[in-house]
Amino acid sequence: MSAPQDEQFGFAPDYDSPVPYMQRTRDYYAAIGYTTPYRWAHYVDAPFQQLTKPLSQSRVTIITTAAPYDPARGDQGPGAAYNGGAKFYTVYDGDTSKQHDLRISHIGYDRKHTTATDSGTWFPLPQLLKAKAAGRLGDVAPRFFGAPTNRSHRVTLDTDAPEILARCREDKVDVAVLVPNCPVCHQTAALVARHLEENGIPTVVMGCAKDIVEHAAVPRFLFSDFPLGNSAGKPHDEASQALTLELALRVLESAVGARTTMQSPLRWSDDASWKLDYNNVAQMSPEELARRRAEFDRQKEIARGNRAA
Repeated sequence: MSAPQDEQFGFAPDYDSPVPYMQRTRDYYAAIGYTTPYRWAHYVDAPFQQLTKPLSQSRVTIITTAAPYDPARGDQGPGAAYNGGAKFYTVYDGDTSKQHDLRISHIGYDRKHTTATDSGTWFPLPQLLKAKAAGRLGDVAPRFFGAPTNRSHRVTLDTDAPEILARCREDKVDVAVLVPNCPVCHQTAALVARHLEENGIPTVVMGCAKDIVEHAAVPRFLFSDFPLGNSAGKPHDEASQALTLELALRVLESAVGARTTMQSPLRWSDDASWKLDYNNVAQMSPEELARRRAEFDRQKEIARGNRAA
């Protein structure tokens, strides 16, 4: 009954909606044997700071969950398997006047539908510099900041977010653009954005996991309905990346209150079936789930050793 009616009314299929990452993640970890569900950060209100001056007079920074490439830490190249050895555990910063090789092998982006061949999809510094050159922004801050992807809410709230705030203040940052990648990255970015906003710095999160960011309640959010790892636009598509940043800047300018979400009009592809795949246990065999459990345990051991070091 529904198919002819869908065609008649022009309805999209039900799966062509934002991926439910929180539920997928709960179901996935339960299926591989971790039965205590993760507690996603949840707020119903969000802090909100109006811009104190036009963006054309503002100093803007980026906060990223991508990691600096380190050849001593295993395969971090395009398409690399999840590499817990490339994780970082403390806030870092980088000089925005220089080029940087930042990668996302250490986090759970969508490895089936994107290959991580273009850092412009997760680190929009080139587009930010172009916006400054065009007069759209007053300045790009001297440093960008790396936020550790931490499952511990307490560490993010009590250690990492205050450290990022302190460095933003040192650099006289007026506005922060936060660009997460994996599901937990989106929670991290949301918590950092809330902390910055509580302390006077307007923010916008550019992300692909709508449910996680809105569950945590952020001041401003630009949602791109793309596979994880593409929060700043499509790979090798400069027009997409430029538009994605511009939309984020428009959210900064136009939001009149907290919890403002704008959805990018860009689509990943005409076929939305990619949304059915990420961590979907309904599409995994018992053998695949067992393999993933063993790999997860192995990566936990690697991460534990790196954290201790």
